[in-house]
Amino acid sequence: MGKNLVIVESPAKVKTIKKFLGSNYEVCASNGHIRDLPKSQMGIDIENDFEPKYITIRGKGDILANLKKQVKKADKVYLATDPDREGEAISWHLSQALKLDDKHINRISFNEITKNAVKASIKEPRKIDMNLVNAQQSRRILDRMVGYKISPLLWAKVKRGLSAGRVQSVALRIICDREDEINSFIPEEYWTLDAVLNVKGEKKPVVAHFMVMQMAGWI
Repeated sequence: MGKNLVIVESPAKVKTIKKFLGSNYEVCASNGHIRDLPKSQMGIDIENDFEPKYITIRGKGDILANLKKQVKKADKVYLATDPDREGEAISWHLSQALKLDDKHINRISFNEITKNAVKASIKEPRKIDMNLVNAQQSRRILDRMVGYKISPLLWAKVKRGLSAGRVQSVALRIICDREDEINSFIPEEYWTLDAVLNVKGEKKPVVAHFMVMQMAGWI
């Protein structure tokens, strides 16, 4: 009988989780992402629905080879990467790189490294959440497109070594637009008047607020 394989992100978690699950489980680590967009090119087919082109990250070949070896010996494979958008994407990349059957993918997650949490997650495996995966992919694609398209313009027009980011570029634009609004603002003098009115039938006076501006036709 083969062992069950649990794949986590961090090698620091392997020994503890292995102790929790016992001898019927083998625990291995992916050391974070095992695939990413290539650094030498854009890696995104802009003309084909922004299809990303993923490759094995340099230096991760041996890790991936060992995981493939462990998968062949395992009865079940549990993808136990971190419980967030990035972790979900890592599980998806692992399922693709290891050629796991979609019908037999067991995605588990836990928010704490305790025996109860780990063992409870094994009892409730699920499918990979593609909404989270696509959210991570969108972020990664935008980071790449902004960085690879706009950063070279900064080097040519402003200063070498500057970088443009998906968030910082938009934030900078908002700040610049707001600064333009402030600089173009023309101050106008105005006064506020409060009138205390006694209204028939009312026990308390009514306070009316008025604003008077120094404009043609007002004063």
